[in-house]
Amino acid sequence: MQKRILVTGGNGTVGTGLVAELRRRGHWVVSCDRSHREDETGFSLHGDVGMPTYARCDLGEFRQIERVVEILGPFDYVYHAAAEFGRWNGEDFYESLWRTNAVGTKNLIRLQERLKFRFIHFSSSEVYGDWPDLMVETVMDEHEVKQLNDYAMSKWVNEMQIRNSRTHYKTETVIVRLFNTYGPGEYYSPYRSVNCRFLYCALMGLPWLVFRGHSRTSTFLGDTVRTLANIVNNFKPGETYNIGGDSEHTIEELSDAVIRVTGADPKLVQYRDTEILTTKNKRVDTTKSVRDLDHKNSYTLEYGLRLTAEWMSKVYDIPAGCIHSGMHSFEERRPIVARTS
Repeated sequence: MQKRILVTGGNGTVGTGLVAELRRRGHWVVSCDRSHREDETGFSLHGDVGMPTYARCDLGEFRQIERVVEILGPFDYVYHAAAEFGRWNGEDFYESLWRTNAVGTKNLIRLQERLKFRFIHFSSSEVYGDWPDLMVETVMDEHEVKQLNDYAMSKWVNEMQIRNSRTHYKTETVIVRLFNTYGPGEYYSPYRSVNCRFLYCALMGLPWLVFRGHSRTSTFLGDTVRTLANIVNNFKPGETYNIGGDSEHTIEELSDAVIRVTGADPKLVQYRDTEILTTKNKRVDTTKSVRDLDHKNSYTLEYGLRLTAEWMSKVYDIPAGCIHSGMHSFEERRPIVARTS
């Protein structure tokens, strides 16, 4: 049955893939983000697109998101993917982080309380902070956990905002905590996933820095998107789901896999001791998302990296056989700090 769905952050890595997947399944999907696009609606002028499916919107401004919901809605579901993403991005742009993540989410919650749409909120594995053991969804209810950065704190604030709204207004929301999602569609920036940054450095012949002593799971973007799209088929208000990989790897092992996939020179890698204020090991339990949302991990880490490297090679126009050639010697280049995520 077709649903009317809004995806905030529709230009982001996960948002872009989710919009495409939901439309492929026959849903009517509108997305919003902070940039202009050719398919957007014109609010104060006669638009050139007959049926616009996109709107420019800054979630930190209540008037802007209210206008999207009132003019392009009503919506059955809202997927809230918009956020200032990442630990170090949140440190460097903390003003934008708190405005978008805390105020922007509260703006959406206020609209949900009025209009009663179902809400899927994108949280993060970062909320588990300094938790040293298996990351099960109930950990946050049963233990005091210290979040290690502003991004993690903002995501935990969001979860508490949602819980309070559910108590006061009986709103219906599902929370998803994403673990290290990567894959074709994730464009490089120094703030992106560790997988993306290592691959980009290897393909461009740039040195990268590996912090020892950390482990993660990696979730292929296509698998994350498919699982997220399944929520509308089995929406359980009040549930929280971990969406992550099923195979733990160290950051050193990830770096080694990138070298094998790209053929990059191992001398490009520099090593340092453990990174401060960073979770040592993220061991995730995905039992609930497998049970309720049919979550699956389709590829091994190395095969997923290979698919991503092939996509990156096309996006960044890297000639075959020259993926790790560079203009300067290793000694002349400053290593990109590809931090653990």
